[in-house]
Amino acid sequence: MTLARDDARHLLRQMLRIRRFEEKCAELYSAGKIRGFLHLYIGEEAVAVGAMPELRADDSILGTWREHGHALARGVPAGAIMAEMFGKREGCSGGRGGSMHLFDVSRRFFGGNAIVGGALPLAAGFALAEQMRGTDHLAACFFGEGAMAEGEFHESANLAALWKLPVLFLCENNLYAMGTALARSQSSVDLCGRVRACGMQALSADGMDVFAVREATRHAVAAVRAGEGPVFVEFRTYRFRAHSMFDPELYRDKAEVAEWRKRCPIDRLMRTAFEHEWLDGDAVAVIEREVSAEIDAAVAFAEAGTLEPVEELARDVYVRAPLPGAAPTPGARS
Repeated sequence: MTLARDDARHLLRQMLRIRRFEEKCAELYSAGKIRGFLHLYIGEEAVAVGAMPELRADDSILGTWREHGHALARGVPAGAIMAEMFGKREGCSGGRGGSMHLFDVSRRFFGGNAIVGGALPLAAGFALAEQMRGTDHLAACFFGEGAMAEGEFHESANLAALWKLPVLFLCENNLYAMGTALARSQSSVDLCGRVRACGMQALSADGMDVFAVREATRHAVAAVRAGEGPVFVEFRTYRFRAHSMFDPELYRDKAEVAEWRKRCPIDRLMRTAFEHEWLDGDAVAVIEREVSAEIDAAVAFAEAGTLEPVEELARDVYVRAPLPGAAPTPGARS
């Protein structure tokens, strides 16, 4: 009972951290304090929270532009993420990545990627490097079902299967690639069947159930570490908010969204925890207070952060190497 209670508390706290963090981000974006693009993970929290603990600290993680939840679940501090959203130097990417490019090499979190499917070949490359080194480390890549229509996916999946690379393909199938339903963009909606065609193991799990996500990921990780080659996992999930803060969301029926909201992963976990008496209302209230304090501290940290001086904006963007034998240009970086 103690283990079950501690487990439920941890899972609920992690999902609430992501939900409240993102709700605060939406608020700050509307207030003009966060700029650029903002893609929220609300509704999909069970995937990051269920999958990430099954990966070790020495594994490599790659994601999409909707990666706030992945970063938080990986252990990137909320303050460093929020500061990055604000464009502050104290952010996890030095304020230069923003919402879509969170990065923390110390946690082997190699960030979001603004290119659809762009992280897939990188994940295959990380896995190839580990294979060549002879380690049992793996690379895990989160991506949406829309990325499966991209050439990068097919190329990466083919090479991973051909070379038996230690890579975990984690597909967050939220049914809509930006504003296009899966069935309107891809001839086969059987994602696992498509992957098996290239000789890769594939399994599907309920992405709104954190326990189902954890079990599927645990099985997949064990297979990859055992040298069985890459494994594809489809998590059937749903984002409750629009694709981005700019999206008028005219492509989804409100009744459909309302129906999926009934399957909210946070509510689902709380119902299970209450039924088994792992948690009660008082315990949930304590978790909510802890999470609220963490988010408030993250915002305060970001607000107090520093902006990069204008004269340094070109740093690491262009590098002009001097010609052989020529004297270096004063102030030039090599």
